[in-house]
Amino acid sequence: MKKILLLVLMSTFLAPSFANTQSDQLASCMVDSLNGKERKKLAQWIFFAMSAHPEIEVYSRVTQENRDETDQYIGNLLTRLLTKDCPEQASAVLKSSNSTGMGNAFRLVGQVAMRELMTNSNVSNAIANFEQHMDSAKISQLSQ
Repeated sequence: MKKILLLVLMSTFLAPSFANTQSDQLASCMVDSLNGKERKKLAQWIFFAMSAHPEIEVYSRVTQENRDETDQYIGNLLTRLLTKDCPEQASAVLKSSNSTGMGNAFRLVGQVAMRELMTNSNVSNAIANFEQHMDSAKISQLSQ
């Protein structure tokens, strides 16, 4: 059951949405152009952004200086991805006037960044820790 619950939770963050569209081609190019360090920095940026939520912020030691440095890194990274690594794909999405195209591409890049976090054994173990507080007997009754 632990593995099933972990897979369900991870799929919430990692589910790809591929079709053969211009935004998917841009997303694929951007993802292919990222190295491991860059995926980790993207994950860090997402974590920093999430930690800014007023109800979460009290649990984080992320400083404004941390956010500013990471924002600068990600701004430069995304500029490189769009203008140097994937200019043809980015141009096609922008010219298509598809307002959701760029958002769809960035969603997949974000999923890759989340995968970088979620596949770490410390993170997956922490996510699965809630299972010890579940009533397996009650849940088992659901399938009867």
